[in-house]
Amino acid sequence: MGQVPSATRALRVLRFLAAQPEPVPLERVTAAVGIPRSSAYHLLTAMVEEGFVVHLAEEQRYGVGVAAFEVGSGYARQAPLQRIARRPLAALVDEVGQSAHLAVLHGRDVLYVLEERAPGRPPLVTDVGVRLPAHLTASGRAILAHLPAAQVRALYPDRSAFVDRHGVGPQSLTALRVVLTDTRRWGHAREDGEVTPGLASVAAAVLDHNAHPVAGVAVTFPAGDADVADVAVAATRTAAGLSRRLGGR
Repeated sequence: MGQVPSATRALRVLRFLAAQPEPVPLERVTAAVGIPRSSAYHLLTAMVEEGFVVHLAEEQRYGVGVAAFEVGSGYARQAPLQRIARRPLAALVDEVGQSAHLAVLHGRDVLYVLEERAPGRPPLVTDVGVRLPAHLTASGRAILAHLPAAQVRALYPDRSAFVDRHGVGPQSLTALRVVLTDTRRWGHAREDGEVTPGLASVAAAVLDHNAHPVAGVAVTFPAGDADVADVAVAATRTAAGLSRRLGGR
């Protein structure tokens, strides 16, 4: 990390803090980002002064500040990812004849920011603005599979972090790691009936120039109503195209 620019370190700290369900102590930041304690302290102090981080002195913990919220609000107003993804997502729906959506990671949930519904397909629970547990969704698994192991561990510190919808899906970090290993091996994520019984999904991650997953492109269809391999190829191709638009590989 010695040669990593300070701006990159600050962004990694901010990304880590934004993914946490609550403020965390300094040691969690140093372990997750991989920088010395003294460097992390000085970096966090500067970020506190700029309003991007808040320091809870009584608890000796750090969390996301108001300035970071303002940046997020600017993103919501401009919606650049949605604007870039709308046409490719519509083309994906035309190609596979199934509904597709775009989701981003928000804590331990995925937040659906764009949906294209295919004519005659069943209604989904993935309307824009809906949140679902990331570990149960294909889009969430696609994103989680590209995160550092330490960040995944921070998101799921114990069994209480695993929400259960229908009695299926990983309920421990060990089980989730198996799912994410399969996701990386396949090159895409899958889920079958874990979000909605009778419906299955495949998804691929959209990566930025740092190979960080910024979103998941998913296709959802009645189980057995589509060739999973063909749909996965189309979803992966769409995600790769969006990654290139964002400067990713």
